[in-house]
Amino acid sequence: MTENGSDNVPRGLPPERRDPHSGLPDLRRVGANPDFWYPVARSRSVRGGRVAATAFAGERIALFRGRSGAVHALEDRCAHRQVPLSMGVVDGETLRCCYHAWAYRGDGRISQIPYLSKGDRRPPRGVRGYPVREAYGLVFVFPGDPEKAAATALPEVPGFASPAYRTMTFSRTVRCHYSFMHENLLDMNHQFLHRGVVGRLQPQLLGYRSDPLSVEARYLFTHTGGRRNRSARLLAAEGIGGQASSDVMTIRTEYPYQTLDLVPEKADRPVLRLWAVYVPEDTEQRRCHAYGLLMIEKPSPPAALHVAWPFIRRFTERVFAEDRMAVEAEQRAWDEQGEDRNHEVFPLILDVRDVLRANGVPLRPRAAAATSTPACDGRVCDDRVPGSGSPAAEPGAPAGPATPAPPGG
Repeated sequence: MTENGSDNVPRGLPPERRDPHSGLPDLRRVGANPDFWYPVARSRSVRGGRVAATAFAGERIALFRGRSGAVHALEDRCAHRQVPLSMGVVDGETLRCCYHAWAYRGDGRISQIPYLSKGDRRPPRGVRGYPVREAYGLVFVFPGDPEKAAATALPEVPGFASPAYRTMTFSRTVRCHYSFMHENLLDMNHQFLHRGVVGRLQPQLLGYRSDPLSVEARYLFTHTGGRRNRSARLLAAEGIGGQASSDVMTIRTEYPYQTLDLVPEKADRPVLRLWAVYVPEDTEQRRCHAYGLLMIEKPSPPAALHVAWPFIRRFTERVFAEDRMAVEAEQRAWDEQGEDRNHEVFPLILDVRDVLRANGVPLRPRAAAATSTPACDGRVCDDRVPGSGSPAAEPGAPAGPATPAPPGG
């Protein structure tokens, strides 16, 4: 499969939204498919009795943890005056709007309007409630068709629960389309970018395979000279002596997630394993939130990893910062040119672009998103079916990987 030969692409994009070189849909105008489980927060950031604001592709979401400890996810706007529910107050298992104290259950239905009597007009049915699960220290929501949620499995994260590994969690916003992040991790020919951290690395593509849902590549990495950060040596299981080694790295995009395994020479299992996903935040998907779980094998003695932990984090942060600099520069070029003018020559990346196109969805035009919410003028209340919700406006901009650089944390 190549970029010029694939017919498996999303339909419905007008000519101006197609790549001028290939005639295929411009990948940077293809949105993330919502019919998957996406993390939108770290579990520890949704504390008991508190509310947290997050977003998926321009849909504002309010997370709250009720008295039972369960996390709920609601459309972040009150059905009454559209005030964000993330400004509200948790009351047992309900969330009250901060303005008029309308109370919402975890499924989005209204449980109480304090000042409404039985003879008053029937209120709206509520707001959209999102299926939500907690796993791996993250809060996942299902932003697509809720009827598909039960049949859609959470991503598998091998090594997370293994006592042989310790996990480092990352959570960072990156100002680029999520596809740039997939390309960055999968294309290990960019090691020159990290020369100041990892020295001179020679990556050799051993082979790759692709299918409609995934692309997997295997590289052989050889350190050929230059100064190598001590944390990089530790991650490659070279130990303090820093003996030269060749490592095999396997990277896989299995839509919409990515994984990476690094197996040092003569080792029988990965010394580190990375799971990552890039969750679009804004409506036009020019900004994504990168979540990553980096599982590092515990050495003998295990206490050595505890001592090295802050240095490893500093190293991964530095590598990620360099990657972020590059992908955000790619995004700026796209914004300035209004289209994708890059000339990709690596077959592996052409294939992953096909996978991302084929499984993505057309981006929702901003104008349609801004005008699609039905009105309620006080006489005729919105009578949407439970859980249908309405498109949310784009949230404001939040504050602000071979050598495996996980999404920074």
